[in-house]
Amino acid sequence: MIGLLTDSNAQLPAELAERYGVEVVPLTVTIDGVDYQEGVDLDADAFYAHFEGGSHPEVSTSQPSPGRFAAAFAALARRGAEEILAVHLGSALSGTVNSARVAASASPVPVRIVDTGTASFGVGCCVWEAGDALAGGASLADAAAAAQAVAARVRTVFTLGGLDLARAGGRLRLDEGADAGAGADDHQAVPVLTMDGPKPAVVGQAADVASAADAMAEVVLAGGSSLRVGLGIADAGAAPLWQALAERLGGAPQVREVVRYRIGPSVGAHTGPGAAGAFFYPSRSYPSGSHTSADATP
Repeated sequence: MIGLLTDSNAQLPAELAERYGVEVVPLTVTIDGVDYQEGVDLDADAFYAHFEGGSHPEVSTSQPSPGRFAAAFAALARRGAEEILAVHLGSALSGTVNSARVAASASPVPVRIVDTGTASFGVGCCVWEAGDALAGGASLADAAAAAQAVAARVRTVFTLGGLDLARAGGRLRLDEGADAGAGADDHQAVPVLTMDGPKPAVVGQAADVASAADAMAEVVLAGGSSLRVGLGIADAGAAPLWQALAERLGGAPQVREVVRYRIGPSVGAHTGPGAAGAFFYPSRSYPSGSHTSADATP
């Protein structure tokens, strides 16, 4: 039995956590001096509620303590795990990996740690692939290699104006000189971005939900074959963009599977309200086999 573990920055949706029996260790999110545990006593809706009415709360995040990891490793061992694969937020971005390493030294069973070098659902994609590998009977080393391989090739496309697009009844204005047209408001068009390098790059301008979904889908579908795609939104009000992008990708021959997730507090602390987009990567196929991951706590 191999236990699978990650941190809450992976933004792993419940369907994937349950499918692969993933134990999720929460990051701490501090809002105006009050500490919360992501996914435990603070979900996405409660987090973004702090921004309503134009509020600007003071928000920070911190990695789980070694003690939290130690408790998670022990819990997986009690449920039958003989080895543990821990897939985490990049060490250049957070001290999460270091906390996991400290705890791993005293774990009752061996722990293999993968520093993905990425964040948000990019980590979730690595967990997704590792879980599929384990479900197919992969060894600890092979599952870790599968996660690391995804870390090197996962991509994202996103906008920070998803909520503005969903709220706009008509089209947003494309530029200062453009005719806004009937029913449009006075906002500027929203840029669609990728992170192929260290800085965001603009790949399009969205005037409404449909054009945003078109631009994002074009980037995703150019990403190869057998694609696994995670569609994320921060605010629930941006659900129209979620749905529009799912419709464009769901039946595409290049796409193997689509899941939806919420952009939670540890990511929203940096992106703020309104973020929406997709992470995607070309996946492998593994032999069918019995699930080798220890069941997560309900």
